[in-house]
Amino acid sequence: MKKLLNDPENAVADSLAGFALAHADLVQVHHDPTYVTRVGGATTGKVGLVSGGGSGHEPLHTGFVGDGMLDAAVPGAVFTSPTPDGILPALHAADGGAGVLAIVKNYTGDVLNFDLAVELAEADGARVATVVVNDDVAVENSTYTAGRRGVAGTLCVEKIAGAAAMQGGDLDDVTRIAQHVVDNVRTMGVAVTACTVPHVGGPSFDLPDDQLEIGIGIHGEPGRRRVKAVPADEVTQMLLDPVADDLELSPGERVLLFVNGMGGTPASELYVVYGRARRLLEQRGVTVARSLVGSYVTSLEMQGASVTVLRLDDELEALWDAPVHTAALRW
Repeated sequence: MKKLLNDPENAVADSLAGFALAHADLVQVHHDPTYVTRVGGATTGKVGLVSGGGSGHEPLHTGFVGDGMLDAAVPGAVFTSPTPDGILPALHAADGGAGVLAIVKNYTGDVLNFDLAVELAEADGARVATVVVNDDVAVENSTYTAGRRGVAGTLCVEKIAGAAAMQGGDLDDVTRIAQHVVDNVRTMGVAVTACTVPHVGGPSFDLPDDQLEIGIGIHGEPGRRRVKAVPADEVTQMLLDPVADDLELSPGERVLLFVNGMGGTPASELYVVYGRARRLLEQRGVTVARSLVGSYVTSLEMQGASVTVLRLDDELEALWDAPVHTAALRW
C-alpha cells in the first residue's frame, strides 16, 4: 500500500487537522468527540442541517459545511459510521432555535446511530427531523444497508435543503424540500479499480484489469454485475439508462445531470462520461438544465464514476442556483 499517510490508524485525525487549518475561515473541527461546525456556530432562527458518515468520501460531508449547505458534519472512521456521541453534540451545535434536519445516507450503521442521537437530542428538548437518502438504483440490499444505498445524490439533498434553510424555511418546509429531492434523484456508479482502506492495507475487492464493476457503492462494495471493459460511451449507457428508467423521465422534463468521480478519475474522463450521458438524456427528449462535474462523493482513490440525475421543477432549480460557500462547493 502506497499512500500519503503517516500512521494509517490516524489517517482521519491527520486529515481533519489539515482541513481545519486550510479552511479556518469556514469551519471549526471539534475533538473528543469529533465533529465539524461552521465558524460562528448556529444561526439564530435558521433551521440547522447536520449530516455525516464514514470518512473516505471527501469532500462529503465536511467539505459541505458552510453558508448554503450544512451547519455541522460528523466524520466517522474510514468507511465506518460515526457514533451517537459525536452526532449528538453536532445536532445541538447546529440548533439555532428553529430545529434541526438530519440528512442520513441509507446505510445501516448511519441510520441506527443517527436515530439514537436524534432520540437523545429530542430528550434534551431539541426539535429534529430526519430524511434518509437512498438514490442508488444499483441494488436493493447490500452488505451495508437494507434497501437502496445513499450515494452521490446526497450532495443534491444537502445543497437544496441548505438553500431552503438559508432562505428562512421552517423545519417542516425544509424537511419537505429535502424529501422532495430524495424522491426525485437517482444514481448509479462504476468502478474501474478497487480502493484500499488504510487500516486494511489491501484492495476492498479483486477486480481484474480487463473488467469493470457496474453498480458499486461508495464503501468499496462490489456492484450489480461485472462486465468486460468496454469504451466509455457503452459504460455510460449502462449507468444512465437504469437511472432514467427508474425516474420514469418523460420528454419535456428538466433535470440536473451530475457526473461524480470516485476519487481517482481524471476530470477529462468525467467529461467524456458527461457528454455521453447528456446526449442520451437529450435523445429521450429531456432537457439538461443544470450540470455538475467533479469528484465530490468519493471512495478513497477508486477509479470510476457515478451518474446522478435529479428531476427539476422551478422550486428545486431556484434552490440549486442559490448562493453556496463551502470548502468544496461555492457559487
